[in-house]
Amino acid sequence: MQYDPIKKTLGKVFNQTPFLRILFYKLLDLLLLRAWHVRKEIRHWAGKSSHAGGKTNRFILDAGSGFGQYTYFLTGLNPAWFVDAVDVKDEQIADCNSFFTRINRRNVLFEKADLTQFSRADRFDLILSVDVMEHIGDDEAVFRNFYDSLAQQGMLLISTPSDQGGSDVHDHEEGESFIDEHVRDGYNILEIQEKLKRAGFFKTEARFTYGTPGKIAWKLSMKYPILMLNNTKLFFIILPFYYLLTYPVAFFCNWLDTGMHHKTGTGLIVKAWK
Repeated sequence: MQYDPIKKTLGKVFNQTPFLRILFYKLLDLLLLRAWHVRKEIRHWAGKSSHAGGKTNRFILDAGSGFGQYTYFLTGLNPAWFVDAVDVKDEQIADCNSFFTRINRRNVLFEKADLTQFSRADRFDLILSVDVMEHIGDDEAVFRNFYDSLAQQGMLLISTPSDQGGSDVHDHEEGESFIDEHVRDGYNILEIQEKLKRAGFFKTEARFTYGTPGKIAWKLSMKYPILMLNNTKLFFIILPFYYLLTYPVAFFCNWLDTGMHHKTGTGLIVKAWK
């Protein structure tokens, strides 16, 4: 099952005006549980960073920026932060540069880059990588580049599927992933930290996301709608009514998932420091 056809269709609908694009970001922030976890971690980092004193400006890398959802969040939190946003797709880069110029966000630059080759020595205070590493075969090369690109005491924040059923792999025979663009179905919570330490990071932390509440929310807000949209585009017509009925449950499950400690889960939040 592929996301790309759905992404392109939604992009055409919501990219007609800046207002619709911003509305699209807000909807993603509400629907995607990973966005709840990522924004929580960014706010925590921002709070600790501001209390640490020293410089007020921060340099951030959005590594695999996609539609620009997280770049929009980051650039809106503090105008003194500058975000370098990179992606491998030319059309995404051109689209995001155009949109952010139209809304007069000047503290960001989008550029095309291959993360296995991209490095900016000692530049970034924060590197964000959301649902990217599961798409990259040579992940250890990327982790080394992340380490080299971080300033001293900089932090790397990763959101990625775990090996506890990430990408919904356990729902399919012979380990087929629900998201078949992935090169791996998920990381072991210890494996990814060991790889980061081999890359040079002196400290790592990892926790599970998408526990029992998150799995329910994922199915209601993302899995079932995408399956139905892949079967027929006519489902776009009834999609608002579907969410009207199901989203209160999904919202409550998202809230529970972000506040709980999970012994296991299908997602991971991983942090590492230089």
